[in-house]
Amino acid sequence: MSNFDLSVLLFLQLAVILAACRVVGRICRWLGQPPVVAEMIAGVVLGPSLLGLAWPWLGFDPFPKASMTILYALAQLGLAVYMFLIGVEFRADLFGTRIRSAMSVSIAGIVAPFALGVAIAWAIHGQAGLFGASVSRAEAALFLGAALSITAFPMLARIVYERGLSGTSLGTLALAAGSIDDAAAWCVLAVVLASFGSDPAIAAWAIGGGIGYAAVVWLGVRPALQPFGRRVEARGSMSLAMLGGLLALVMLGSWFTDRVGIYSVFGAFVLGTAMPRGKLAEELHRLVYPLTVTLLLPMYFVYSGLNTKIGLVNTPALWGLALIVLAAAIAGKGVACFAAARLNGEPPREAAAIGALMNARGMMELIILNIGYERGIISQTLFSILVVMTIVTTLMAVPVFERVYGRERDAHLAASGRSLPAG
Repeated sequence: MSNFDLSVLLFLQLAVILAACRVVGRICRWLGQPPVVAEMIAGVVLGPSLLGLAWPWLGFDPFPKASMTILYALAQLGLAVYMFLIGVEFRADLFGTRIRSAMSVSIAGIVAPFALGVAIAWAIHGQAGLFGASVSRAEAALFLGAALSITAFPMLARIVYERGLSGTSLGTLALAAGSIDDAAAWCVLAVVLASFGSDPAIAAWAIGGGIGYAAVVWLGVRPALQPFGRRVEARGSMSLAMLGGLLALVMLGSWFTDRVGIYSVFGAFVLGTAMPRGKLAEELHRLVYPLTVTLLLPMYFVYSGLNTKIGLVNTPALWGLALIVLAAAIAGKGVACFAAARLNGEPPREAAAIGALMNARGMMELIILNIGYERGIISQTLFSILVVMTIVTTLMAVPVFERVYGRERDAHLAASGRSLPAG
């Protein structure tokens, strides 16, 4: 297909994606699930696991392979901007008051699922059709351990917002623990990719570059942005010129962290945490958030869904493996994080809520799975098994959270005169 044909097709693809998200979103809302879960399911529905089976019969495929590069690029853009906005909303002041609990929960949420992932990979490495032919047992173990250690940080952040927990102690604890988890998991992934590419410098460059970037942003960029915050406070609004400049910084930070191997979302998130709070943060949310979550972000879920073929999981042994992976994921994240929170003195309901939120995977899981699949570390069969695990653990998050903490959350909102954000 020519570039012109692909650009024209993009408009049809966006229409299909947005329509699917709206239809599935209505069903999910009726079932008590947040919109982000609907986007995950819509991606799989549009892929070869369901509607993709019908495209050949209709004689037209709205998502040809040649168009995937464009969808991927737009998906990365939406993901980076969304993570920037999550960073803007992150309450670093509350993080300091919960540092002990956050570290304990994050360590438990890393060590337990990582150990279980290593054990599973070690046991199944010899089975044909699960890992790449050139992937060693150690590489397979490290990758699956890192994959099970991931918490869907952007998804967790969106659930925190949609459930009315933004700025609360519980919400900040969950975000802090989730961010530490994902940073550690990405460091492990860097080691895996370094081993797979026979170049240890990749891991050193990724970790060192990420730490250096965070230091520059917090020690240099953050103070330089304060006058912009005061200017917005004085004017009461943000100019389009300033918005363009800030978005340029987001793109630059995303580019740098992607180049060093940490991944673009962390560059965007770290920059967001350095933004001045107050009116500037409110303006960024007002101007950027709606278009990002309604147009750009759904494309990432669809891109992942197009690589998922649940039909490949077609034997009792593979479905047994899927159940084992699911059980390990729930025990390693939900149960371990609940136990760690309780050991640090968190009330039972808050500890259970933390376990439910940390067990959500989703976007970050899909990112790491796509990297593993594209690099040939895992097969499409294992990729599909892990996507099933991702969907199930994410579907569990909100119902379990509402079950264990919903009433207490509603009481806190009523006492403070707040209400749940409009869905």
